[in-house]
Amino acid sequence: MPKPAAPSPLFIELTSPQSVNGRRAAFQSLWLLARMKHAHDAEGGLVRLADLRGEVSDASTLRMVVSRAFRDFKAWNIEVGWGEDTQREPRFLNAERRSQGPFWLPAAEVKRVRMLVSGRAATAAEVASFLGLRSRRARATTAPGSPKPPDAVHLQDAAFWKQLVASQQAARQGRLMAPVAGGGATGLPASALESIRLAGTLAATDFQRALVTLNEAMLWRRLGDNEQARRRLQALKKQRLAHHVAGNDYLGAMECIVSAWCAYTARDLPLAQSLLAGMADHAARGLVLRHHPDVRFEWCNLWALVCRSRALALAADDRPAAASLAEESLQRFGEALAAAFESHSFDAAQHVAANMGMAAWLFDRVGLSDLPALAHDGHADTMRRAVQWIAFSEWLCGHTDGQGRSAWNAIYLMRIARGHCRPEKQPTLVQFRAQKPLDPTAISKLAGPLADAFDAEHWPARWVEVAQARLADHQAGRRRYPGLQHCSLLFEHAWYAAHAGDLKAAEQSLDSLREALPQLVPSDRAYFTESWNDTLPAELVLETKPPRRPAARKKASLPNS
Repeated sequence: MPKPAAPSPLFIELTSPQSVNGRRAAFQSLWLLARMKHAHDAEGGLVRLADLRGEVSDASTLRMVVSRAFRDFKAWNIEVGWGEDTQREPRFLNAERRSQGPFWLPAAEVKRVRMLVSGRAATAAEVASFLGLRSRRARATTAPGSPKPPDAVHLQDAAFWKQLVASQQAARQGRLMAPVAGGGATGLPASALESIRLAGTLAATDFQRALVTLNEAMLWRRLGDNEQARRRLQALKKQRLAHHVAGNDYLGAMECIVSAWCAYTARDLPLAQSLLAGMADHAARGLVLRHHPDVRFEWCNLWALVCRSRALALAADDRPAAASLAEESLQRFGEALAAAFESHSFDAAQHVAANMGMAAWLFDRVGLSDLPALAHDGHADTMRRAVQWIAFSEWLCGHTDGQGRSAWNAIYLMRIARGHCRPEKQPTLVQFRAQKPLDPTAISKLAGPLADAFDAEHWPARWVEVAQARLADHQAGRRRYPGLQHCSLLFEHAWYAAHAGDLKAAEQSLDSLREALPQLVPSDRAYFTESWNDTLPAELVLETKPPRRPAARKKASLPNS
């Protein structure tokens, strides 16, 4: 029998107007096909949804773009696969999961795709330019008889590590997703997500690709998108199981910690603690925990936060249990701080210092001030210690190029300042404005030798200005605060604006808060709803119509960082 004819080539013209085999083609569909061809040749084969976002689609139109692309692929008579397993035949894949990606071309189809520029074969640099990627130099060849192992270091890897550092630095500076004004002057992508995505195009080993996936998961978690973070964690698990990845024990430990963070963010405290306990009991991950200070910091800090939340929740009903949890929380915070300094990470140290300060204040508020770790001369001494820990956090921020500031230090101090009031529930406007929160000067005095952390540039003379300055940074894109921090700033601004008599500004912040609340988990929404109803003046509550108070339940606990 004669052999069946080989499938005909598919000629893709990249110059405008783009075409496939001489016929006009939808740009998004053609771009995705070219991207899959490029991925097969240079990146390991997979094109993820994140690669499409910002290039040919946004989150709201992504499903439509993918659906249109697969209709075009069928018309062009080319098979395209989806999912993590690139060895499956596309005809056997579940079409219902197609829109989730990632996408890839079978090897036989890759051979058919020919990319052209003005009718001639496109160069690698031209393909990269069309796709919006930076071109990469071809790998240097090694001498015959001396092949390098898959994870050997190549000189070209420097570009990957540079980009990974750029992403981590952007994350420290609060540039998670939105561009920073003037940030493009460096020539690097403006945000952490853009930078890590570019690092993914430069990754050349299984470990580098897995490291990119881990960092993506951590970024999505910080942005408050637990669903996306968990998807990246699932991808990381598959990467680790499919290959013997260098650094697998570290990756597995961090995968567990980020999973626990997702559970904590969703306020599933039992799951978060179970994941952390399982990691400590695991032979390989427990070893990493003992000997890797960065991992130990992450584990201890998160374990302490979980204990803090549980202690606050139990304080009214089971004081002995609450006291035990509070003591464990402070102990773990101390271990996290030691691990941060062991790894020479001021950024990590400033986070745990702020958490320690807020924990001390919160425990005092619920009657847990007689713990051995909080041995003191009274309420005022606890407040002083709390403020000094937060001031130390702010001082550390100033020694990490001044760019590592989160909003938490300001939020914590504003809560402490108004917590000094002990107000009546649902006060009138006159009663509300008669309250005397501590002003920034009084807080600075409590900081004692650490008062120099509160410089005039970042700490104006009034709390309403402190909140407004951070909200202005967020709105202008100079920083991007995740949902809980943003909502907290809006509420503090509303409270202090109302206290200053500027009800119009307070109403505007409360309107913005109402729009932002749906992105938070129910327990955090409940905190803001109850605070709105109970602590703001009745006249403002009537005017702004706060979200509905939850059905009868225990009072919502203070949201945690």
